[in-house]
Amino acid sequence: MSIRFTAKAHRGMVALTVAAGLALGVAGCGGGGDDDKKPDASASSSKDGGSDPSAQEGQAEATLAELKGPEGLVLQITSAVRDSGGFVTVNGNMKNDGAEKVTVPAALRGDETEILRHGRSLGGATLVDSKSKKRYYVLRDTDGRPLTTTDFPSLKPGESAPVFMQFPAPPTSTPEVGFQLPSFAPATIQISG
Repeated sequence: MSIRFTAKAHRGMVALTVAAGLALGVAGCGGGGDDDKKPDASASSSKDGGSDPSAQEGQAEATLAELKGPEGLVLQITSAVRDSGGFVTVNGNMKNDGAEKVTVPAALRGDETEILRHGRSLGGATLVDSKSKKRYYVLRDTDGRPLTTTDFPSLKPGESAPVFMQFPAPPTSTPEVGFQLPSFAPATIQISG
């Protein structure tokens, strides 16, 4: 049952990534008002899961939390959305606030053997439900790849890159969770949906 669930979650992320890519292509090709509405429609159908396009256009979205990390890196969390499929997608931006070019540290992927085989990622991220005393780890697909942004580019000063992470959803009675990422300060975020 869990393999089928993670496979379904992986297919959902592939569809979300394709939709976000198509939305970026449509937004980049035209300047009319109708083109701007098409990405919004795809983003709203995924319940804000498609926040990557607007994250690249600037800081128009409200920031749920800002976590400071090593070497001037800052993770800005812009949304945490509960999906009807039983998972939570956390979206945001990894930004270099430092004065020099930075490579996203390998430590962010955590130390689980299965995740280490798949390169740089945010696989070490966790959600903590202190009310239920549970910790939720990043979901993995059937090949053990974490359902997060992977293969980060080096970030120049002031540059940012959109990121996402998917977790199993805490109970609906839990609207607020702690977010933790190795070597970053922890933060509390609100889950919508």
